[in-house]
Amino acid sequence: MPLVLRLLLAAVSGLLVYASYEPLGWWVAGVIGIGLLYLSLAPWPVRSDNPRLRLGALLGFVHALVLYLLLLPWVGEFVGNLPYVALAVVCAVYALATGAGGVAIARWRYGFLAFPFLYALVEFARSSWPFGGFSWVRLAWGQINGPLADLAPWGGPALVTLATALVGCGLAALAVRNHHVRLAGAAAVILPLVAGLVAGLGVNGPRHTVGEVDIAAIQGNVPRMGLDFNAQRRAVLANHARVTEELAASGEEVDLVIWPENSSDVNPFADARARELIDDAVAAVDAPVLVGTITHDEVGDRNTMVVFDPETGVGDHHHKIHLQPFGEYMPMRDFFRIFSPYVDQAGDFQPGDGTGTVDMRAGGRDVTVGVATCYEVAFDSAYRDAVLNGAQILTTPTNNATFGFTDMTYQQLAMSRMRAIELDRAVVVAATSGVSAMVHPDGSVSQHSGIFEPAQLVETLPLRDSVTFAARHGFLVQLVIVMIGAVVVVAALWTTRSSPSREHRRSPQTARTRGQ
Repeated sequence: MPLVLRLLLAAVSGLLVYASYEPLGWWVAGVIGIGLLYLSLAPWPVRSDNPRLRLGALLGFVHALVLYLLLLPWVGEFVGNLPYVALAVVCAVYALATGAGGVAIARWRYGFLAFPFLYALVEFARSSWPFGGFSWVRLAWGQINGPLADLAPWGGPALVTLATALVGCGLAALAVRNHHVRLAGAAAVILPLVAGLVAGLGVNGPRHTVGEVDIAAIQGNVPRMGLDFNAQRRAVLANHARVTEELAASGEEVDLVIWPENSSDVNPFADARARELIDDAVAAVDAPVLVGTITHDEVGDRNTMVVFDPETGVGDHHHKIHLQPFGEYMPMRDFFRIFSPYVDQAGDFQPGDGTGTVDMRAGGRDVTVGVATCYEVAFDSAYRDAVLNGAQILTTPTNNATFGFTDMTYQQLAMSRMRAIELDRAVVVAATSGVSAMVHPDGSVSQHSGIFEPAQLVETLPLRDSVTFAARHGFLVQLVIVMIGAVVVVAALWTTRSSPSREHRRSPQTARTRGQ
């Protein structure tokens, strides 16, 4: 295959995978994109057409760079293009391993069955290191509108990523003339899709519903966009208090109310006026309100969600555990200051170490609410730990105002939907400026707000006590996938290293006879 064609396939594959993410949400495009990536790495159309490992690394990088440059512009919305492009490049560097290892694996006749494990291995590395990794760009998030998402209760996003790559590589195998390879490719396409459809019938049923709760998500909106909107934090707090009081005045009765992250950027435990605004809103709605605020203790500053109850006052809290590097804290601040003046705008927050849950009193009974604040929703352990600690319903309070009208909020909503499916829980998404949403345990969105508008969403949602296989064993499933990926890539590289002379001696005609 000509070099230019391979590069074109790699670039188009990145474009297609991008199209699978929200707000486009074309899940089939993600599958086809991985298939094209594999074809760009494979010895195709004849078995003797073996690209070198260094070419494979380049192809993997091109695929990923196109994907992440399209997926992540929101990062640079108010900090400029340099940090955004730098993040895209750093994420794409991991794909050097995907490409180089993929070339070695693709030299096996049935390498398309092994490549998905390598893809999941590299995704795991990218999502874990450094600084906690960047799991925002997992392949699984683009499958939220397709049948493969229903595999999440059995292995979380890692299993969805594996299945997506397997179906894509199976499609690529159908281009090979060998009858046995094509049969295996057809199986690789059909079986994961069937498994997803069957899994969708076997999970997220009402048998684990232990009650219902009338819950409200408040979107107060912000006075204007930009990194400096927190300078008007009192106006943001006043907006959320006002929308909550409007909910109370409408006559709508609710059991629980969720405010977004940073809805009170003024610490109500240090500012009497802020506390008064919150207490008045809580009294008006006559229901516990989960408020996003900034607190300070002996450890340092905290990004905190805290319960305010109309009868008992201050209740449970959740200190954000998974903090956003380069935003809520700045790793290697002195070093990165060389490259950007925005470094000193990063915070110095300290992570929490709680259960990931808060207890809220609803109609005379305690409801355990799992909390993943904004960036935390991308981390598997956040909601899994919450469910294992008794969470009956989940909430993603988030502050997306900094990112304007970009795709960021839609990408994040897809993650909340995937978590709902994975853990058999309803999820309430409350955003300062949108998009807020009510997500049911099957991942469907029953209502949502627009961007940069005040809104109040009210709905009756189920409380569940189920514990899915992914909640208990999801990390083990991912570990097995990663270990298989490591074994197959080492074996493929060893095979390539130990038998280069035989490959070079093989004539095109001989290779065509054996491989086709």
